[in-house]
Formats: sequence, C-alpha cells, structure tokens
Amino acid sequence: MSAVVIDTNITLDLFVFQDPAIAPLREALEIESLDWLATDAMREELVRVLGYPQIVRKLFAVALSKSDVLDAFDRHVHLVPSAAKAPFTCKDPDDQKFIDLAAAHGASLVSKDAAVLCMARRLERVGLRVCRTWPSESVLAASPL
Repeated sequence: MSAVVIDTNITLDLFVFQDPAIAPLREALEIESLDWLATDAMREELVRVLGYPQIVRKLFAVALSKSDVLDAFDRHVHLVPSAAKAPFTCKDPDDQKFIDLAAAHGASLVSKDAAVLCMARRLERVGLRVCRTWPSESVLAASPL
C-alpha cells in the first residue's frame, strides 16, 4: 500500500467540491489502496478552514456539514505524530508540515499549492514525489512510482 499525504485544499476538493480531477485519488482511497497519513495539526487546519465563510456557504449549498467532512477525513486518514523538519523549507510555513510528513514517511504529496509545487524538483532529489492530482490506476500500473 502506498503512503500519501494530502494537503487541505485537495482534502476540500475530495469532500466538499467533488472536483472531478480528484476522482482517481478518491477511488484509491475508497478501495483502500493508499495509506493517507495525517497529523493532528493537519486535522486542526481542516477544522479551521471549514469555518471560512466561503467554505461554510459551499457546505450549505451541497447540503454537507462540517461534521460530515471531518467524519470523512477521520474515516480515511491514519493519524501519525508530526514529523521532523525536511531538508527543504517551503515559502509558506502552513505547507511545511505536509512536506515534512511526506519526507519522513517516503510518501507521495498531493497538493495544488503553488509554494509546494514549485519545490517538486528539489523534493524529488530527496525521494519525495509531489503531484497535483493522483494518477488513475491504469497509469499507475503502467509506470512505477
């Protein structure tokens, strides 16, 4: 089972916005082919973001509650302790915890945050795969991660 770290924006795409680009990731989580690693700090960030007015409006529009999203998160994640600082520092301190955790566990990091994506090549040098979307199972079968 592959380990993955998923940032808060992608988590919102999974459970609130139902972004079609995230469908392969959603499917992989549903069939439990991924071990989604997260920390308490990541869950706390999600709780905070779910209170933003634009997210509250979207939750209302799609008939979801904050609890629905947190329940889905809790159902899929494997909570682990926070990780030590990775060899590279992100410009956005809020994103560092995702990089640190992925680096510590040799996990892939799924993020659409520009501050993370611009580091992809550097992070690849230390064995950290950063991607904006999760490849479909057919793509995974054709190429090793």
